[in-house]
Amino acid sequence: MNPTARRHARQYALQAMYQWQLSGTPINEIELEFLVHHIKQKTDVDYFKELLHGIPGECDELDSQMTSFLSRPINELDPIELAVLRIGVYELMKRLDIPYRVVINEALELAKKFGSVEGYKFVNGILDHVARTLRIDEIKAHKKS
Repeated sequence: MNPTARRHARQYALQAMYQWQLSGTPINEIELEFLVHHIKQKTDVDYFKELLHGIPGECDELDSQMTSFLSRPINELDPIELAVLRIGVYELMKRLDIPYRVVINEALELAKKFGSVEGYKFVNGILDHVARTLRIDEIKAHKKS
């Protein structure tokens, strides 16, 4: 899979998740809007759709994976940072084919591009804790190599 196409899928998914979080617009409407009007670059559209449909359906579970590591209630998080975290936690939980370091790096890139100046540090800390919970065997194997 082309890493650039996957990166674009994450970027569009982030923008779509942000819209969903703030407006509550049905996911199918947001998907159609993005497919028709926004997605212009070479994009892994299937992955965009997986994230867009998978994350809202798993929101409670995703949020519960990170809640204990948050310094404030989830509803007080910056909406961009929350969307980035949900994408990262989703990938850590559901996409074991993507190495945890790639998941975290991609989330940091999204946070740097779309989030607040220091937001990526917050995202990094939370995803690092979640990865140590969900991907402990992979992390241990990586440290041995």
